[in-house]
Amino acid sequence: MNGWTQHGKVRARQEGPALVVVIDGLTTQARYYKPLLYEFFRKVWRGSRPGWGEQVVEIRMEYVGEAPYLDLDNLAKAVLDGIKGYVFHDDQQVARLVVERAPGERERITVRITPHG
Repeated sequence: MNGWTQHGKVRARQEGPALVVVIDGLTTQARYYKPLLYEFFRKVWRGSRPGWGEQVVEIRMEYVGEAPYLDLDNLAKAVLDGIKGYVFHDDQQVARLVVERAPGERERITVRITPHG
């Protein structure tokens, strides 16, 4: 699995200083993602521990067909809440946040977290 740690629809791996998290599939309910990510990090993830310092978080939602009705700001909040305490200590550490929606080959959400600077 190329260094991926997987549990259900969530998988993650370190890529140098970056942590990449992929969630397979989409739902229009942003609140679905917080507990999904929280459970993954609490039960399965054994990689890097929360860091201090500023972070860059990039969230990319890929869809097939028509773009789903999902507010990107709500998605970002759910993702940040789901990884807080496992990737970084507090949302205030996020110095740069990029959230985008784009057509893709399959439905998924990719989150990339890297130290800022």
